[in-house]
Order: sequence, then structure tokens, then C-alpha cells
Amino acid sequence: MIELVHIDINVILAGDHVFWQGFALGSRAALPIVLGYFPLGLAFGVLARDAGLNVVEAVAMSFLVFAGAGQYIAISLFKAGVDMIAIIATTFLVNLRMLLMGMALQPKLKGWSKHKLAVIAAEITDETFVMASNHYEEHEPSWPFHLGLNMTSHFAWVCSSGLGAALGNLIHEPSRFGLNFALPAMFIALLVGQVKNKIVFMAACGAGLTSLLAKMLIPGNWHVMLATVVGATLGVVIDQWKGKSCS
Repeated sequence: MIELVHIDINVILAGDHVFWQGFALGSRAALPIVLGYFPLGLAFGVLARDAGLNVVEAVAMSFLVFAGAGQYIAISLFKAGVDMIAIIATTFLVNLRMLLMGMALQPKLKGWSKHKLAVIAAEITDETFVMASNHYEEHEPSWPFHLGLNMTSHFAWVCSSGLGAALGNLIHEPSRFGLNFALPAMFIALLVGQVKNKIVFMAACGAGLTSLLAKMLIPGNWHVMLATVVGATLGVVIDQWKGKSCS
């Protein structure tokens, strides 16, 4: 009996080792995201304090919402005195792109339980989506990896937001320190990592061009959704066209 219990404990410990190994791998993959999130979260915390939120409220928003662009927009609208329903509706529209990301990830996560998918969905961002998608091109989908990637990124965002809110009275005009360039810089770095062939390059150019034109012609934040759809469609069309021309 003692020997059987000993074996069972070893099995459990071995399983834990595999889990934490995958979790650590996901955390390491999140390091570029952490570096990008730190100045962004810091700037958000400063802006949140400037808009009238206290430290606890700023941290709670980053923990519960976890959507950089959405939070920035919500804070600017809140400071301008916009109605709360309008703020929620605007944030919802800005974050609609997460629906497309979830749909893109879903086929790779088949067989995962609903509670695991719910945890992944709650912490999906542009950056974690890119990192996970790149990783799953060469590796099998892994719950510990995905959890480590998402939780490390989320933790960095919450901590940097809290620090920014705590220092909010000391830091004025975050743009003076170049913090406003952190978001585009991070997206450029993530994009470069994804451009592995001409099809992806052309799709990225098409999406970028669409976003610029739509931003100038269409009010609101619909340029993000439109660019996403155009870029994805362009990639599929070019890929199918090349496949037919080669056959």
C-alpha cells in the first residue's frame, strides 16, 4: 500500500513538473510583451489618475478589462464627461476584433474544456494572440504554455498600471518620455516576427493601407475591424491564387 501511494505521488509530482515547465515556457515567450506593456501600463495609470480614478480603481480596471486600447479610449471619454453607456458601447466596438482572434484560435484549441477556453478568452489580447499563433505553428497547443503566456502578460499590465497610478501625481505628460510610442513599437515588432513569406507581407501591407484610408474616411474605430477583415481576406485570396497557379 505504501509503495502504491509512493508511486501515485511521484506521478502527481511528474505531472506538476510538466505543467510548470510549460507555464515557464509561456512566461518566457511573454517577455517581449511585458517590455511593451510596462510603459503602456505606466502611461495608462498616469492618465487614469489624471481622469479622476484612484489607484485601486485604475488597478481594478486593468485587472477586469485588460484591453489597452479600450482602456485608453474609456479613460479619455470618462475625463470628457461622456455618458457611461456611450463609453461601454465604444469600448465594445473597439474590442470587437477579439471576436475574430478567438475564432482564429478556436480550431487549434479543439478538445479543450469550456472553463479552459473561458480563461483563455478572458485574457486574449492582440499581443498574446500573435505569440500563441506563432508558437502553435511549430508546436502542439498547450494549456500550461497558454496560461503562462496570458497570466504573465496580464500581471505585467496590472502591475505597471498600478505603478503609473501610484506615481500619477509625479508624472505629467507621458508623451514627453516617449511612452506614447510604446504601443506602435510593440505592434511593429510583433508584425516583423509574423512576416515570414510574401503572402503575409502583402496581407500586412493591404491591412495597413486599409486602416490608414478607413481612419481618414470613416469616423470612429471601425478602421481596425475593416483592416483585419481585409488583411485576412487578402491573405486567403493570394494563397488560393498561388495554389491554383502552381497546380
